[in-house]
Amino acid sequence: MAGHSKFKNIMHRKGRQDAVRSKMFSKLSKEITVAAKMGDPDPDANPRLRLAVNNAKAQSMPKDNIQRAINKSQAGDAESYEEIRYEGYGPAGVAVVVEALTDNRNRSASNVRSYFTKCGGSLGETGSVSFMFDRVGEIVYKPEAGEADAVLEAAIEAGAEDVQSDENGHTIYTAFEDLNEVGKALE
Repeated sequence: MAGHSKFKNIMHRKGRQDAVRSKMFSKLSKEITVAAKMGDPDPDANPRLRLAVNNAKAQSMPKDNIQRAINKSQAGDAESYEEIRYEGYGPAGVAVVVEALTDNRNRSASNVRSYFTKCGGSLGETGSVSFMFDRVGEIVYKPEAGEADAVLEAAIEAGAEDVQSDENGHTIYTAFEDLNEVGKALE
């Protein structure tokens, strides 16, 4: 029975779980900070911030951590994160768009370029792939939400662009900018 300590097993497992949670909270905190910096620090007036806060709450991030990230964006000494979009082609010519949040453009560019080359792809020029994609908002409901006709009618009244219903549920597509308004109207 030597080496079979229940406490040691719990200790190592808990430490690993805490490290994973900490890494996830750091990413969520960065997204909240950037969203608050780019717009209003009030989640009700800033849809991107509201989405970031909702994602953080979905991962059980404490309220004080969320508020600290918002406050950090309003302080002048916070790190400067910026969004960068890379476009390229993966194996077999598959179009790929990579959106990155970084504090160092050069490091990010070299990392993304190395990932593309390691996987048999190539980094393209700006605009070489993005014309093939549309940026849309997607809202998904379970089939129990209602009949297909009722969901279609409610979505059209809310301002949605398209609705697809099948046995797996209802998928509502809208303009990315209108995602929050349509979601609230449907609720």
